[in-house]
Amino acid sequence: MPALEQLPSGPRTAVSAAVARRLFRAAVARLDVTVVEAPSGRTYGRGGPRMRLHRPEEFYARVGRDGLIGFGEAYLTGAWDADDLAGFLTVPAARMATLVPEPLQRLRALVTPRLPSHQRSTEANSQANVSHHYDLSNELFALFLDETLSYSSALFDTSVLPAGKGPGSVGDHLVATPPEPTDDRDPTVHKPDLADAQGRKVERLLDEAGVTAGTRVLEIGTGWGELAIRAARRGARVHTITLSVEQLELAEERIAAAGFADRVHVELMDYRALAATGATYDAVLSVEMVEAVGHEFWGTYFSTIDRVLAPGGRVAIQAITMPHDRMLATRDGHTWINKYIFPGGFLPSVEVIDQVTRGETTLRLTGQLAMGDHYAETLRRWDRRFLAQRDAVLALGFDDLFMRVWHFYLAYSQAGFASGYLDVSQLTFTREDR
Repeated sequence: MPALEQLPSGPRTAVSAAVARRLFRAAVARLDVTVVEAPSGRTYGRGGPRMRLHRPEEFYARVGRDGLIGFGEAYLTGAWDADDLAGFLTVPAARMATLVPEPLQRLRALVTPRLPSHQRSTEANSQANVSHHYDLSNELFALFLDETLSYSSALFDTSVLPAGKGPGSVGDHLVATPPEPTDDRDPTVHKPDLADAQGRKVERLLDEAGVTAGTRVLEIGTGWGELAIRAARRGARVHTITLSVEQLELAEERIAAAGFADRVHVELMDYRALAATGATYDAVLSVEMVEAVGHEFWGTYFSTIDRVLAPGGRVAIQAITMPHDRMLATRDGHTWINKYIFPGGFLPSVEVIDQVTRGETTLRLTGQLAMGDHYAETLRRWDRRFLAQRDAVLALGFDDLFMRVWHFYLAYSQAGFASGYLDVSQLTFTREDR
């Protein structure tokens, strides 16, 4: 994890802090939040989830110099806090595109830091990017994930609503019925089991890809092996690839314990190496891996899938997406999430996935199930479990700063989905023969 930088003093910091103060207060004045600034106790906002500025001068200086990265880092240092972090962050997330005045948005390219070259998702860099996050510790992830060790959105209910044909609608577009709200404080309220919801997610993907007995399955991004185990349980033969050494080792253990070592081959491999093997597959699946590909390589990713898909085969992926206009506006930028959580990561839009596959492959996007509300609930549960396991996390050798980083990451992500700024979809592709 990168070290938190000390704020430099000088005229640039003073000027940028003054600008940040004006912009922040103007934005808060239009939001349903309450910001309390120490030591004066002065409040801003229209009322709602509360943010406390403990060290406002530091906060404005960090935001002024580093924008949203500085906003996150000011939370890490304790310059600000919130009792309901996800609830507070959800409010500005819903207005992300309009919080900054349009004339200043045009200057984004001049002030937003660029993604460092060593984080570009090339073959040379990708394993290091993956290792930064997924090789932290299998024991850490086991503390807050459910017993399936699924680190992606669950699906709490398979009932769906037609989405209509609005922005982002491609193919047969459905929306998952939002999960019922739960109250963790009330033991009489039924809370759907997270492990069951994760299994429901995987089984739907396998259904979409047509996985049955004898199917030759390729999985790009093994995780800890749950999809491979469930595909093998259906009688499929599975080749699953990963760049995480830690995940590979535990996935192999779990697959063997489930009795499917003879049906599943786990391999440390970059997806770009697949084409050279000459192997083809009846079904290709991938769960929340396209986010790590990088926009420069989306064409390579989908072309590789196209090349290894056997005639009549199907593709099912689960992808986190963002609105197309925001994707275009933020491309090549370096974010707090890149710096602290996912180096090299960048979210596509459903539209750009459709454009890339139509332009560079014979794959056609024929089905979409949007389920962003389900990710908000999944992240809420992960965050509560993570915070509840504080002593166990510290016992693994992590520190208080790590706890704040990960709480902010989980709450920030939850806010993105709860506000609708982010979405996650199961996308189904079939081949259009040329």
